[in-house]
Amino acid sequence: MRIRIVWEGKIRNSHLRALAEGYAERIRPFSELVIQELGGHRPGTRGRRRPGVAEKQLLAKVAGSTRVVLDPRGREWTSEELAEWLGQQALRGTRELTFFIGGPDGFSETVRREADLLLSLSRLTLTSDWARVLLLEQIYRSFTILRGYPYSR
Repeated sequence: MRIRIVWEGKIRNSHLRALAEGYAERIRPFSELVIQELGGHRPGTRGRRRPGVAEKQLLAKVAGSTRVVLDPRGREWTSEELAEWLGQQALRGTRELTFFIGGPDGFSETVRREADLLLSLSRLTLTSDWARVLLLEQIYRSFTILRGYPYSR
């Protein structure tokens, strides 16, 4: 099963970027991992988020994928619940999971409606950079839980 993570912009903080790269490398022995960066947030567009051509093209590219949008209104799971869900996806023969992390304004309502799952990493407000690292860490943790590795303890 391939895991694709799509996020808007680049990780600006070098320490968080290093953490993200470290977790990405830890995930790769368990699953093919593709990280796709979209063009960054444009200043002066806050609150005016509409589905753009790029979002529509992106949705078309991942049409066969199970799409998970990180959203504060989404489901909150424990690490074990996320691991169980990932394991079920693999058992069902899911070829690709795509996780979407938006920028400061998130994704448009169109992207949220097209999602197979809305997932919240926390009820706390996280920057998109922290959300990226946390998602990668939780995916890695899920694989270790599924395989019974001691990391999850």
